[in-house]
Amino acid sequence: MKAFKLSDIDLTKYLFFTGKGGVGKTSIACATAVGLADNGKKILLISTDPASNLQDVFNQTLNGHGTDIKEVPGLTVVNLDPEQAAAEYRESIIAPFRGQLPNSVIQNMEEQLSGSCTVEIAAFNQFSDFITDADKAKEYNHIIFDTAPTGHTLRMLQLPSAWSTFISESTHGASCLGQLSGLEERKGIYKQAVETLSDANATRLVLVSRPEIAPLKEAARSSHELQLLGIKNQLLVINGLLQQVDESDSVSKQIYDRQQSALKQTPVELLEYPSYYVPLRSYNLSNIANIRRMLYNDNLTKNTDYQRITGAKNINELVNDLYKSGKRVVFTMGKGGVGKTTLATEIALKLTRLGAKVHLTTTDPANHLNYNLAIEAGITVSRIDEAEVLEAYKNEVRSKAAETMTAEDMEYIEEDLRSPCTQEIAVFRAFAEIVDKAENEIIVIDTAPTGHTLLLLDATESYHKEVQRTHGDSPASVRKLLPRLRNRQETEVVIVTLPEATPVFEAERLQMDLQRAGINNKWWVVNSCLSLTDTQNSFLQAKAKNELIWIKKVEELSNGNTALITWKNN
Repeated sequence: MKAFKLSDIDLTKYLFFTGKGGVGKTSIACATAVGLADNGKKILLISTDPASNLQDVFNQTLNGHGTDIKEVPGLTVVNLDPEQAAAEYRESIIAPFRGQLPNSVIQNMEEQLSGSCTVEIAAFNQFSDFITDADKAKEYNHIIFDTAPTGHTLRMLQLPSAWSTFISESTHGASCLGQLSGLEERKGIYKQAVETLSDANATRLVLVSRPEIAPLKEAARSSHELQLLGIKNQLLVINGLLQQVDESDSVSKQIYDRQQSALKQTPVELLEYPSYYVPLRSYNLSNIANIRRMLYNDNLTKNTDYQRITGAKNINELVNDLYKSGKRVVFTMGKGGVGKTTLATEIALKLTRLGAKVHLTTTDPANHLNYNLAIEAGITVSRIDEAEVLEAYKNEVRSKAAETMTAEDMEYIEEDLRSPCTQEIAVFRAFAEIVDKAENEIIVIDTAPTGHTLLLLDATESYHKEVQRTHGDSPASVRKLLPRLRNRQETEVVIVTLPEATPVFEAERLQMDLQRAGINNKWWVVNSCLSLTDTQNSFLQAKAKNELIWIKKVEELSNGNTALITWKNN
């Protein structure tokens, strides 16, 4: 694997960066844009990240039309706001029905159009204008997008039934249904955009990953989905590879060994692509100077003033509060890879030691070791097979839909069933059945649904008397659980994050999502804190110091109810 050097890579007109949240795709996209502009190229950089910090990076106000960067001649940055675009798009669809339909119908339509799929399509609606603009193609040497659309979104755009009257008549239907109902007039633009994406001479897809197993698997999944759509010109960038290893420092040695082990397990489908690495950097990528040197050097100086964090709240204080306040349902919630499964097991074990009767349930098939610990401690446990419950739920939806739909419309239903919302609903229904059967235990659940999924279930339940829907009716266990989740005396959602920019911003959005659904969240956990270790490696000490700003932000978001967990080699 070679270092990521712009001079070594065959760069096309359009470059799309994609990858799991927090892997650094925005930073690498910015470094690529700045590096090319510094080499005399004219560059257009387009960000669709809802948590974008580009205004801080470039130290000037940005907008959705294009801003020239003073310190980087030749670079123009467009900062699209997909959340705002989604809100405007949602209102454009719903506005004609206000006053014409009952409020419950309007609320259901709003929730159907509030998920991540709608945000992504609204973003694609915006940047498709850039990828199909002939004048922009002539003006710029390279047009760089820092977030690529998923295979799910692109497949929806390509389905012929997506443009039928079925959509406008069925916004109350499946979990991600209806997002395209106001975009009929843009069908031609979408078709051209998708064709450009699949043109290997025009577009290159950059898969960004950390040297960790979960992001590598996510990159492989995205790669496969996009390959099937004809987007085959791909390359892999491993971001954050530790090089400053100190054999006498156990923390740096463990990080290095874990990264190398993950790389040896790289999914085989990624091995066929050109692969590059970007070293782990000690500094925050929060200004032009640091972005400019990201691909080249670290300029590390000795941190003689490093002191690890002491006196912070820990997991014991969180668990004691759950126990004393009499919580009956505890969710750990967070993006993939933040450690919520391990944390759920630890919470269950600590509650048991305090004398509580606990039931632990998870969807993580790799959690067998922690489960053994739980069983030995007298905790009842259950596993939910995601694939099994998802397929059962899909079959229920298919059976219901087939009664009234054409084969073409069923094709759209099949694509909708691939959406993240569908999986959340299926798994949540299985969780609801477990909670319903365990009235006399504290239920600890390692995967919480998003606020959107909860509102979606609630909206469709209240709506079923008025409209014939494609989804089966929500079971009684779900109807009973939703009010319970909104009861702050019974339920606590513990938000889990990492001391880094993207995981914290994403966790903040999750908190807002839960608040919208009327669900209480008091405690946050910041996992894997280097700043709690006594590492003597100067590079890792610098990384640890840069965690402090994000820990402080979480403290503010949680009103001081933040538990910190030290970095562990697991």
